[in-house]
Amino acid sequence: MAICDGRPVSKARRRVIRFMVRHVKYLLGLRFEVSGWEHLHSEGPYVIISNHQSSLDVLGLMEVLPDRCTTIAKKELLWAGTVGMVCWLGGIVFINRKKTSDAKSVMTDTAKTMLHDKIRLWVFPEGTRNQKGDILPFKKGAFHLAVQAQAPIIPIVFSSYSNFYLRKEKEFKSGTITLKILPKIATKGLTSDDVSSLCDRLHAVMCAEFRKISSPSPQSNGPSNH
Repeated sequence: MAICDGRPVSKARRRVIRFMVRHVKYLLGLRFEVSGWEHLHSEGPYVIISNHQSSLDVLGLMEVLPDRCTTIAKKELLWAGTVGMVCWLGGIVFINRKKTSDAKSVMTDTAKTMLHDKIRLWVFPEGTRNQKGDILPFKKGAFHLAVQAQAPIIPIVFSSYSNFYLRKEKEFKSGTITLKILPKIATKGLTSDDVSSLCDRLHAVMCAEFRKISSPSPQSNGPSNH
C-alpha cells in the first residue's frame, strides 16, 4: 500500500499503474536493467533517494517501487499528461516548492506517518530535473526526514538518458536505462548535526555510481521485452 494525502491506495490501483507503465515503456522502446534488488528487502520504514533527469524517472520508479512506498514530488507534475496520471494513481504526495512552509509541513507529517504506518518514502534530493551529465548538489530535506525518523536511506541511481534522449534537441530513440540499487545507509543514532556530512557522503557515492553505469557511447535497442 501507499499513501495519498493520508488515504490508502489499493492493490487493484497498483495493478492499473503497472499496466499503464508497462505499455508506455513498450511504446517508447525502453528497457530497464535493474541490479541490487536484495537491498530493498528490508523491513520497516526507509527513505529511498535517487537522481532525477526527466519525467521518464516515473517509469523506472514503477519498475522497482517496493510495497508501502510513496514519493514526494513537485505539484506541477500532477498536470504532466500520462505521467501526471500515473503519479496521482500511485499516491504521490505533491508539494508546492515555492512555499517553504508547505514543504516543511509535508515532510514533518510524512515522518510521523512513516513511523506510525511503517511507510517507505522515495525522494529526489536534487529537487529538479537535471540532464547535464552529472548529479546536482542535494537538498537536505530527505536527510533530515530520515534522521528524524531514524530510518535508513537506500540510494538508487539511474544511468544517464543522454544516449537516447536529448531534451533540448527534442531527440528521442529507444534505449536501455540501468537502475542500480545500492546498500542501505543507517541513520540510527544520528542527529541533525550529522545531516550535512550524511548528505555529502551519499552524493559522492551516487555520483561515482552514476559515472560508472552511464555509458558515454550511444546505444539503441528495439522495443523492450522486459
